Amino acid sequence: MRDVYFDNAATTRVRDEVAALCMKVMTEEYGNPSSKHLRGMEAEKLIKEASEKIARTMKVKPSEIVFTSGGTESNNLALIGTALSRKRRGKHIISCQIEHAAIYKPMEFLEENGYEIEFIPVDEKGHVDLKVLESKVREDTILVSVMAVNNEIGSIEPIKEIAEIVKRKNPACYVHTDAINAYGKIMIRPKQWKVDMVSMSSHKIHGPKGCGFLYIDEKCRITPLILGGGQQKDMRSGTENVPGIASMGLACELYYKEFEKIHEGMLKVRERLTERLSALEGVTINSGNAEGENADFSAHVLSVSFEGIRAEVLLHALEEKGISVSSGSACSSNHPGISGTLKAIGVRKELLDSTIRFSFGIYNTEEEADYCADCIEELLPVLRRFTRY
Repeated sequence: MRDVYFDNAATTRVRDEVAALCMKVMTEEYGNPSSKHLRGMEAEKLIKEASEKIARTMKVKPSEIVFTSGGTESNNLALIGTALSRKRRGKHIISCQIEHAAIYKPMEFLEENGYEIEFIPVDEKGHVDLKVLESKVREDTILVSVMAVNNEIGSIEPIKEIAEIVKRKNPACYVHTDAINAYGKIMIRPKQWKVDMVSMSSHKIHGPKGCGFLYIDEKCRITPLILGGGQQKDMRSGTENVPGIASMGLACELYYKEFEKIHEGMLKVRERLTERLSALEGVTINSGNAEGENADFSAHVLSVSFEGIRAEVLLHALEEKGISVSSGSACSSNHPGISGTLKAIGVRKELLDSTIRFSFGIYNTEEEADYCADCIEELLPVLRRFTRY
């Protein structure tokens, strides 16, 4: 049976060279980076080298990278760490309607603890309403957090413009972006954008799971959430995940070294699948333009609604043909329900439970897109015949 993996926005296959480095560190360079002997110093050197590799991809300082267990921890540290450190300045925080659960769950926690949270709307493409944002920023606003690329439909948010608006109205307000599905897919430039914090997760770019980082501008002061031995300058205590950090650094370096090639490859797969599926009856493409300078969607995500078919039914029918896709964010499967993102962009009610996310990585091909489209073309009339509402 064929094996077509179109769920790379959920997680990716680790690159062979990245996995090899991870194994090497686990079995040969396994010292504790806090130890003062040679093995400890070798481990510390690996962490330093990873910081330097990652910093180069964003043109920031290595000292501004804090390693975490992944995107969720990075987001929690950015949001809750900022809220704790700035509560005397204010308790007003702004985000948007289509954030990942790793943002809105910490926001709910903060709201329960006395903070005022506002979620601003998006347009039909999933882009933040900048006029509404400008009207919401206040003197007591301490943080604005907007994701860089939406994980369900792939919309690219105007983070630079968002930060400019925020800093103009309140220069003391911190700006954070969840770049977990943006890092490697677009160029991330925190200094140019005037963004204070950026979250990233390794397993979205063919690196290992359980590892990520939070970029924190050197001028920012946030409260650490994990206390203990004082590692990473007291910002995140606990013995560092050296194999994960070293291999993540390599994954980051390789992804941006091959950025144009990777982007072009994913774009070709996305365009081929879009072209084929658009020609089918009762199919709606929810993701927009991902090509050229005016691209406002990422090349790695394609959201498609199939009229008259429940997404879960189509998902399992494709699985039987060796094709892996998603009915939305993988994390949302732990809390089933209709996607808030699809509601926010105005997808028709009858299509909310009929939407599939295809997402691409470095190993996908146009031939796989054709195979997937052939399977869907074959399945649609059969599944619609047996669908009952």
